[in-house]
Amino acid sequence: MPNGILSTRTSNRQRRGGFTLVEAMTALTVASMAGAMILLAVETSVQTTHYAMEETIAMGMAKQLVDEVLGCRYTAPGGDPYQYPFSANSYEKGGNGRERFNDTDDFVDIETIGAKDIWNQPLGDSDNQGGLRPAAFRAPENFFADWKQEIDVYYVDNDDLSQRLPAGWTSDHRAVEAIISRKLPNGEYQELARLRRVFAYVPH
Repeated sequence: MPNGILSTRTSNRQRRGGFTLVEAMTALTVASMAGAMILLAVETSVQTTHYAMEETIAMGMAKQLVDEVLGCRYTAPGGDPYQYPFSANSYEKGGNGRERFNDTDDFVDIETIGAKDIWNQPLGDSDNQGGLRPAAFRAPENFFADWKQEIDVYYVDNDDLSQRLPAGWTSDHRAVEAIISRKLPNGEYQELARLRRVFAYVPH
């Protein structure tokens, strides 16, 4: 065979393009990993956004509960502003929810599973008068079923309002604290919001 023909065939063989099986598998692996990382980033972003939304809702809930307490009398008419322990009376406890609470000491150690309004109706379903909204205007079913509301009222130190007083001690200042949390799949509760306000007794 002439040298010229052999040289041409060898040159053509060297110029052929394409991927080997190893190269193709490597490229597919890299592409799969990149896709997985993108999906993970999207999932993380969605979870972060959802958690931020829950925190915002929870803080609004906590503010509403604190405002509910601070909208009541410091103590019942004729009552002792330094009473201890705090407690709602039998009539106040006899309502459907908190609608009979009329002074701040009624709200001691309140815990509600599921976010409820003053009438003990689920938030997002209530008409704020003890009944329910029309079905078309309610929140998704069981939206707040795994949420928990906690309210507490206690005395604080006159000289250091950040300090809760020991049981049995009284002062001119009380604090109301609201905590909103949500139940996790493992059964534990994750705190979403906490709000505390201090208020004072002012003699007439």
